[in-house]
Order: sequence, then C-alpha cells, then structure tokens
Amino acid sequence: MIRLVQIQRGAERRVALVEEPRLRLLSGAASVYDLAFESAATRTPLAELVARRAAADTLDYDSIHKGRSEWRLLPPADHPHEAARCLVSGTGLTHLGSAKNRSAMHGASEADMTDSMRMFRWGVEGGRPPAGRIGAAPEWFYKGDGGILRGPGDPLDVSPHAEDGGEEGEIAGVYIVDGDGRPRRIGMAVGNEFSDHKFEKKNYLNLASSKIRTCSIGPELVIDPDFGSVVGNVTIERAGKTLWSQAIQTGEAEMCHSLQNIEHHHFKFETHRRPGDLHVHYYGAHSLSFGAGVQLADGDIMAVSFEGFGRPLRNPLRVMPGPAAIVAVQPLV
Repeated sequence: MIRLVQIQRGAERRVALVEEPRLRLLSGAASVYDLAFESAATRTPLAELVARRAAADTLDYDSIHKGRSEWRLLPPADHPHEAARCLVSGTGLTHLGSAKNRSAMHGASEADMTDSMRMFRWGVEGGRPPAGRIGAAPEWFYKGDGGILRGPGDPLDVSPHAEDGGEEGEIAGVYIVDGDGRPRRIGMAVGNEFSDHKFEKKNYLNLASSKIRTCSIGPELVIDPDFGSVVGNVTIERAGKTLWSQAIQTGEAEMCHSLQNIEHHHFKFETHRRPGDLHVHYYGAHSLSFGAGVQLADGDIMAVSFEGFGRPLRNPLRVMPGPAAIVAVQPLV
C-alpha cells in the first residue's frame, strides 16, 4: 500500500512516500491536496502520479517521527491554501462495540431505550444496505474547520472553558471535492478525534459542542487501504509509563454502518460537495479510556496505532491555563 506523509522545514513543505525506514521525497509536490487535485483533473491514478514524482532524495524517517530533525511532520492531508475550506467532522454510534451494549439494547423496551441506543439499533438494523441502496442515517457531528487539525507530536488542548479532554482512537477518511463537485476519497489515516467526554456525559444534547475541539490525524495517509477488519491499540502514557492500554478494532466488519452508507450520508448535502473543499471525516471509535474511568492530565501522551496504517500517532494533552474568560460581543453602533 502507498503511504504518504507531509513534512515541513521552515517555510518549505514537501510530500514524501514512506519506504521504511526512509522517506522518499516527491518532486514538485508541496501538498497531498494539490497532488490529489492533479490526479482528479488529469484522470491519472494517484498511485501512478506518486510513482512518477518519486525522486532520488530520501530522509531518515525515524529522526523525523521522534522530533529530532529539522523537518517536522504535518497532518498527512490539509488544505494548504485556505484552512476554512477544510471541513472536519465525524460519525458516531457506528461500531458494534461490546456485547454488553448490544444486549442492553435488545433487553430494553422502546420506552426505556435512550436516544443513543435507539439510534444505535437503527444502525444495526439498517446501516448496511445493499449496494446502490440508501441505509439508515448515522449520527453526524461537526468538529470545526482545518484550523483545529493537528499533526503528530502536536498537543491537543483542553481549553479553559472545557471540562475535560480525552482521546478517541479511530480511522479518518480524507476526501476532496473535485472540480465537477464529485467527492473523491484520497485515503485514510490514523486519527485521534479528541472530545470533552465529561461535558457530554452531563447531557447528550451537549454532544455537539463537546466535539468542537482540536484533533489529529497521521502520521501517514494510506492510499486505498484494506478497511475490512483493522486491529489497533490505544495507549495513555504518563511520566514515561503506561497508564492505560486497550486493544481496539475498526473497519467495516466491526461496524453497524458500511463505509458506503457513511459516505453517502455525509456527501448527500450539497454544501458538502463544494468544488475545491477538503474533508476529514472520523469513522467512529471502538472504546475510550474515559469509559474505563481514566482521567487524563496535562502532559499525558495519547498514542493510537492500527495495523497496516503506518507508525503510531502520538499527541500530548495540554491543559490551557484558566479560568475561562467571558467573550464579549460589541454592537456596531
């Protein structure tokens, strides 16, 4: 599989092909975004375009991944020209998860069932329609524009107004909308969707604003990966030691919604098919440290990895100093 990274040194940006333990630079490629649009505009398969651009120059991946190089890793896809033209979103209640959740769903009466469990049941019953058919709509949420997207090693912030911050290890799809308004999937990347679970737990209606937080993808963008059943791991490290670790699974075999159904319900909106836009869409998480009672603290390292998706995505948690300040709005008078 082709795996790409984006790196930066000062004002210089480059795209590189992962050839462990080296990175092979691509000539004339400053961003995956531009490379993808060239592929779409010229009707050249992206894999073929990457092969044509592969240069002789290589870099040591290990030193870059560990932050010991003048080059640093960026998110493996972004909108390099206008961050506001990148939409970051996600789909929830997509994973089958534990048998406990399913038995709770089937054991509860319709009257006793929570809205979350009711939507989960709809996904189990109708989230995997036959090819060419429309299935049940999954839960959808907005996270922000490209300004909230972080790369490997960048901190994910708990703002003064937030109550908490916790990892959500999953895989995200990366898409462009081509010049004809057609959504095109570039690839997939390891992701940490990162949310304020404590705020959300107070009331499910807090879900929308609990999601408007920084998040990360990377370090690698995998072109046309196998998304059948993917095994992964999430680890929380504190002071150099493992605080919590959990094996996780994702992929269509582990989900109650098919990829086709998730993509349809995201791009069915005309506003999500604006030519030139980039979309980063998180497909949903299997399990969270918050669900195990873990309270993350400033400086904790969140590490997410999936087999076949390259090196782990590592981000420190950073608690911003408080208290929250009132944001005053002034009238135009």
